[in-house]
Amino acid sequence: MHKIRQILIFLERGVSQRAIEKEVKITRKTIALYLGKFIQTGIDFSELLKRSDEQLEQTLGLIKPIVPEDTDPRKIHFNSLIEYFNKELSRTGVTRLLLWEEYIKDYPAGFQYSRFCELLQDQMKLNNAVMHFVHHPGRLLEVDFAGDMLHFVDPSTGELVACPVYVAVLPFSGFGYVEALPDAKLPQVVKALNHTLDYFGGVPLSVKSDNMRQWVSKSCKYEPAFTDMLESWANHNHIGLLAARPYKPKDKPSVENNVKITYRRIYAALRNQTFHSLNELNSAIREKLNQHHQINFQKKIFSRQELFDNQEKAVLQRLPESPYSIRHYTKAKVQKHYHVLVGEDWHFYSVPYRYIGKEVRIAYCSDHVEIYHDGQRIALHSRNYTPHGYTSIKEHMPERHQAISRQRGWSPEYYLSKAEDNGPYTLDFFKKVMDSKLVIDQSYTACLGLLRLMDAFGRVRMEAACKRGLRGHKFSYTAIKNILDNNMDLLEEESNPEFRIPTHNNLRGPEAYN
Repeated sequence: MHKIRQILIFLERGVSQRAIEKEVKITRKTIALYLGKFIQTGIDFSELLKRSDEQLEQTLGLIKPIVPEDTDPRKIHFNSLIEYFNKELSRTGVTRLLLWEEYIKDYPAGFQYSRFCELLQDQMKLNNAVMHFVHHPGRLLEVDFAGDMLHFVDPSTGELVACPVYVAVLPFSGFGYVEALPDAKLPQVVKALNHTLDYFGGVPLSVKSDNMRQWVSKSCKYEPAFTDMLESWANHNHIGLLAARPYKPKDKPSVENNVKITYRRIYAALRNQTFHSLNELNSAIREKLNQHHQINFQKKIFSRQELFDNQEKAVLQRLPESPYSIRHYTKAKVQKHYHVLVGEDWHFYSVPYRYIGKEVRIAYCSDHVEIYHDGQRIALHSRNYTPHGYTSIKEHMPERHQAISRQRGWSPEYYLSKAEDNGPYTLDFFKKVMDSKLVIDQSYTACLGLLRLMDAFGRVRMEAACKRGLRGHKFSYTAIKNILDNNMDLLEEESNPEFRIPTHNNLRGPEAYN
């Protein structure tokens, strides 16, 4: 309208159309068109200038007439079936093609398949409209599990262990927490929730998840029932529990989006790395998570960390004096191998061997396993979730078992370093002993015996015995022991070590073979 008013002002002043074209940057053809409209009104130019934009549009006939609703009978018939189509498409196996075939059979004059799909798509866009929610700081925490798992390699077995990944986020700031768990059972979920609050340094007013079985014991759209352990955790932290409606992931859109961000910022960044423990994996996750929090939002000049620190952290509730702890209690009998079984994980833990055959009480949480006898704690272990595994403490073993354990724990490098400390001949003899066995483990007992001979006879004699033993063709513990027992290492070396066969009448010379 401001262009039209400029044309009207110049025309009212008597400016030529050519001059108006240069000033207003509109072609003379268009200017002539508007001039014709002004003249057709029969109203003076100065009077037209006094009118508002809306009045001027109506006077010039520039307002488009309201288009009446579609009167096409095919469209009216199609719109009457929209609700039916939407309901049927949600059923298993129902496709647009199937619906169209049924539709065109009942109404042969209806739309063809391409137009049918186009109208359905337009309707779906209207049905899928989303609402923008305004989040307040410190009000809500949303949690979920990522669909894909992360992995680490068990160094003892080489097995690739899959770990479910827990994701949480504060919708106001986008500040989140990510952790890989041994499993997705409720005790691990509660442990991850404790870590989340500790990472935030405070407690929001409420926490929301979907209807996963660890969270909701009885699903209901209006009054879901939560698991007892989760309610105990919530009461301990003064936090309200919420659950999304069944099959409504958009009820928690922030954490759904944060799962996508986790894939891009954490999964992708760690895809070429190999980890050998859960702690190592989580350390790498924490590093990438902290880096993500430092990156500015798109088209904004501040990061999630800055928004959280400046506006949300201060309004969070204070953390409880101690984190919520899940403790389980059971009884067990100490087996012959001085271990007890925690049946939940099917993992064995050691106790002092003197308690073999005794009944003990086991108290365990997500992190530790405590074993009691007659009210006194006799063992404390970090909890291990490896099924059919053993967690042992050396001091719990009998003395002979400790010796065997030490022996099995030694390596070739250990024996060779001891031999090298004693002297070059000792080192060479130890190497000969190891090379003489098909499997190097078979040489460890011999090397252990040689070390004991070194302690019994001294380093000087051991070096001399190994020097003499290297002249032979059999490299073993027995060879060195015989040298030391017979004091052969103390004999002076021959001035001429070359050996010659003595002359004898029974020996034939080369002439006997002519």
